Amino acid sequence: MSFSTLRVAVGRVFLVAGVLVLLFIPYLLWGTGVITAQAQADLRHQFAQNQRAEHAVAPLHPPTPTTGTLTVAPTIAAPPPGGPVGILAIPKIGVSMVVVEGTDADQLRSGPGHYPGTPLPGEAGNVAIAGHRTTYLHPFYNLDGLAPGDPISVLTVQGLFVYHVVSIQVVDPTDVAVVAPTPTPMLTLTTCNPRYSASQRLVVQAALVAGVLTGAKGSVTTKATRPGSVPLADGAIRKDWWPAIGLGLAVVAIVIGLWVLAGRLAGSRRSAVVVAGIPVWLGVVYLFFSALAPLLPASF
Repeated sequence: MSFSTLRVAVGRVFLVAGVLVLLFIPYLLWGTGVITAQAQADLRHQFAQNQRAEHAVAPLHPPTPTTGTLTVAPTIAAPPPGGPVGILAIPKIGVSMVVVEGTDADQLRSGPGHYPGTPLPGEAGNVAIAGHRTTYLHPFYNLDGLAPGDPISVLTVQGLFVYHVVSIQVVDPTDVAVVAPTPTPMLTLTTCNPRYSASQRLVVQAALVAGVLTGAKGSVTTKATRPGSVPLADGAIRKDWWPAIGLGLAVVAIVIGLWVLAGRLAGSRRSAVVVAGIPVWLGVVYLFFSALAPLLPASF
C-alpha cells in the first residue's frame, strides 16, 4: 500500500468517525425520545388495563387541598420492575408521563422511575421518583423551574393524589437523606444537575395536600420494612459491551464494503450502491447508538 493510499484511508476513517460523533449528539438529545415515546404508549395502555382490572376507571375530580385529615392510600405491593406505577403530571413544566417501577438504566429509558423500597404515590412516607433531564424525552428538563406551592399530581390505580412543592435543592449524588423515610406523606423528584452533567442531583420535594381514592379492589399488604436510606438513582447499568462492539464492527464493515464496492463500479451503478447503502448504514448506526448510549457514564 502506497503512502498516498494510506493517507486517503486514514482520512476516510477520521471522516466517518467525525460523522458518527455528529450523529450521536442529536441521537442522545432527540433520537432517544423515540424509544421513550414508544415505551410510554405501551405503558399507558398497560396502566389503563390495570385500572380496569382494579375497577379504578371511574373519573376522578381533582381533590381539594385540606388542612384536616389527609386521604392516604393503603400500602400495597409495588408493580414488577418496568411496570406502570401511575401517571405523573407537573402542569407548570408540561410533564405528563407514566412512572415505571425501578430506576435502572433500562427502566429510566421508559420514563420516570419509582425508587424501589420507597412508598408508592399516595401512600404514607416519602415517595421517590427519578427521571432523565436531557435524554429520553427529558421529563425533568425544567424541574428547576418549579417553585414552592406548585402542584404535582400522581394518578394511580388507588386514586389521584396532589402534592405541593415545598423545597428545591441541589445535593451530591451520594446524599441519600433526601429519599429517606419521612413521618408525613412526601414526594421527592430527583434528576441530574446541571444539565448534561451527573456531578450533582437536583431534588424537588413536595408535600401531599389532597387525595381521593378510587375504591380499587387491590388487596392491602404489609411491605417489608422500608430501608433507612435509598441510593440516589445514577443510571446504574449492566456493562454489557458485546452488543455495542458487534454493532460497531457492523458499522465499520458496511463502510468498508460500500467503499470497496463503489470503487469497483462507475457512473450510475456506483451512485445506486451509495444511495442504497446509506439507509442500511444509518439503520445499523441507530442500533449501535442504542446499544452504546446506556454504557456511557450517567448524564441524564
